[in-house]
Amino acid sequence: MNPTPIQPAAATLEGEAALVRAVGGVSLTAAIINIIVGSGIFLLPALLFARMGPSAPIAFLAGALAIVPIALCFAAIGSRAATTGGPYTYVGAAFGPFPGFVAGALMWICNAASSGAVASALFLQVARAWPQFDEPGWRSVFMLILYSLLVALNAFGVRLGAGAINMLAALKLTPLVVLAAVGMWFVDWSQISWLTIPSWPTLGASMVLVMFAYSGMETALIPSGELRDAAHSVPRATLAAILVVVLLYMGIQIVTQGILGPLLATSKVPLAEAAGTLWSPGLVILLITAGVSMGGFMMGNLLASSRLLYALGRDGYLPSAYGRVTAAYRVPLLAIVTHGGVGLVLALVGNFEALALVSGGANCLIYLGVSVATWIAQKRDLRSGGAPFVLPGGALIPAISSVAMIAIVVTLTRAEWTAIGVALLVLVVVYAVLRQWRLRR
Repeated sequence: MNPTPIQPAAATLEGEAALVRAVGGVSLTAAIINIIVGSGIFLLPALLFARMGPSAPIAFLAGALAIVPIALCFAAIGSRAATTGGPYTYVGAAFGPFPGFVAGALMWICNAASSGAVASALFLQVARAWPQFDEPGWRSVFMLILYSLLVALNAFGVRLGAGAINMLAALKLTPLVVLAAVGMWFVDWSQISWLTIPSWPTLGASMVLVMFAYSGMETALIPSGELRDAAHSVPRATLAAILVVVLLYMGIQIVTQGILGPLLATSKVPLAEAAGTLWSPGLVILLITAGVSMGGFMMGNLLASSRLLYALGRDGYLPSAYGRVTAAYRVPLLAIVTHGGVGLVLALVGNFEALALVSGGANCLIYLGVSVATWIAQKRDLRSGGAPFVLPGGALIPAISSVAMIAIVVTLTRAEWTAIGVALLVLVVVYAVLRQWRLRR
């Protein structure tokens, strides 16, 4: 059944008022969980075990200690800025248009790379279930169909997109929770080490991957212009979602490691193989769960990231066509098609692990900017409506978040810094060209 279209007078509408505030606290919580629990947890247990051995759960624990202060910062500043844009809006409000543009554009690049990486990971699940499709031709057909469906779903309005996200979140979380809860009874605890502390370069590099796995709240908060009562829903949804994800990730890492043991290091579908070891049909169930989860991530990624392009178009950093929404369903169609098209190209040529490292490192830089912006916004008492969520201790929590992010990004390799640096250079050029174009108008 098609959603009932909205009937305005004009063919397209512009500005924040054209958006529909249809997303509530429950939907936002589901969206954050849906984006965070995308692909990382289905692949990272093997990657972390290969890097850290039995002490791999420590990386998720350390990541949790780092992500909670970040979540508090997002909750605080997100309750003060209820316009579409997420970190782009937050950093821009605190530091001005140029830093805001860099944060927003860099975040979009990260999200596009994440979309392509997750699509590649999704095809791995399909190829594991049906090996006959593991060929370049079938891979291209799969990617084209996948992105066509994602774009079509997002084109029919935020209500349909939010409803699909809620459904996908429920479908994928249930098997994961069951695996973590039941699997704990079968864990070989000799495969888990809490006392072997790895060196910081090893742990820090692993935490870049962990931060990629934990990332997502910044993407889910981009469409803040479509939230009801952001001052209340953002803090509650952010903190609730992070708590659920941290507990789930720790449980999954322990279970897969404790069941598969040394075989985990070479597994391409570790959760499915751990489930299959416990119960033969579990392999298929977790493969399906992985597919649903990754599809849900990509749905949320496209929903939110297209709104970031919309915000950049709305504010004049991209052509004004990106800042318009369609008359029938009030969605930024050009932004949706653009993000989907770029994601498709990256999916056809991308490598999951390399893109995850670059995306995770760049996300840490964005988190650093948001942490400092939170302190400034709270100090100046910036707000867009409603009573904001105030962090206790003044600058303490933003300072902890900033130090944690700096400690992680210094472990990035030269290749990862080069990729991020080239992206930033391109963004600066784009900003300068668009700024000169605006001045000449």
